[in-house]
Amino acid sequence: MNKKIKFAQGNEVCAEAALYAGLDFFAGYPITPSTEIAEHLSIMLPRKGGKFIQMEDEISSMCAIIGASLTGHKVMTATSGPGFSLKQEALGYAIMAEIPCVVVNVQRGGPSTGIPTHGSQGDINQARWGVHGDHSIIALTASNHQDVFLMTVEAFNLAETYRTPVILLLDEGVAHLRERFIVPEKGEIPLLTRLKTSVKEGVDYHPYLPREDGRLPMSDFGGTHRYNVTGLYHDMWGFPTTKPTIVHRLIHHLVHKIEHNVDRIARFKEYYMEDAECILISYGFSARAALHLVKNRRARGERLGLLELQTLWPFPSHVVREKCVDARYVVVVEMNMGQVLQSVKLSVEQPEKVFLANRIDGVAITPTNIKNILQVIRGKGV
Repeated sequence: MNKKIKFAQGNEVCAEAALYAGLDFFAGYPITPSTEIAEHLSIMLPRKGGKFIQMEDEISSMCAIIGASLTGHKVMTATSGPGFSLKQEALGYAIMAEIPCVVVNVQRGGPSTGIPTHGSQGDINQARWGVHGDHSIIALTASNHQDVFLMTVEAFNLAETYRTPVILLLDEGVAHLRERFIVPEKGEIPLLTRLKTSVKEGVDYHPYLPREDGRLPMSDFGGTHRYNVTGLYHDMWGFPTTKPTIVHRLIHHLVHKIEHNVDRIARFKEYYMEDAECILISYGFSARAALHLVKNRRARGERLGLLELQTLWPFPSHVVREKCVDARYVVVVEMNMGQVLQSVKLSVEQPEKVFLANRIDGVAITPTNIKNILQVIRGKGV
């Protein structure tokens, strides 16, 4: 069978994957380095019968996809840096109201306006903790265009499965790189449709009453059932409440529906891990440099391995702990001050054997940068 091969920019791949996943509503605002996602969808989405709207700012963009999702549509928005900061309040609303949506954040240098045209991976902790209050979140990433396509589709599937926002954390390097990828055939990647309620018209509908498996069937807002949606603590009908038992149960539900399914949500790739004495842990654009180094040094007899994380939140601690248990030392490769480093140290049995190889100057980390760090570590006799 002849595969359809394209040569495209990472942002364009993300847009194509969203369409493959069933995206039919996009609202966004241009911001470097994510703008090409909106540009591509402004052309392609209407051709497929979907709706594209450029909003006046990032806040309204997030609010628009929340409204469209409630009416039964698969939705997405895309932003970078300061725009992601502006979305936090509405993102918290979507978490509390359990509204499926996909939010792409193409990371750039920061804080503030930072370096708009240069890459960074400095929003990892913001993705997890940017929203106030106790909550959990799903955040995915990818290092190459084939995986950008797959993780974008996965983001939509997970959003519908767990009735939650899913953040796709790309970075400028991956987003603006051009490389080949194979367009999956229709049906090659499974697509999840929204779980709709079976409650008939005229029967009492509980929009926030989980089934035994924890999933919440939805009814399209404005359709068969009338129900309340609020960012306040709410009961199973969606009406505000301050009753301690209901508040307690709701918070546990919001957190546990994700944290208790880490095994199902965790996506990762591993290279040469069977006998690795030194394990590199990386993700996104940084993982490309890490993989290059591993292959290069392997050819010279060095026992290096790579664990590439594609799920950043909920953090797959069990995977990291299991894969690193026999490693002599672990090096986390990322383009920030060590945001994933801290989670790795909390996951392993010997955190003193975990080191950081990073760059924070807007320049992509290189295999040579990582090699130099390894030489320093070995010089310490680790």
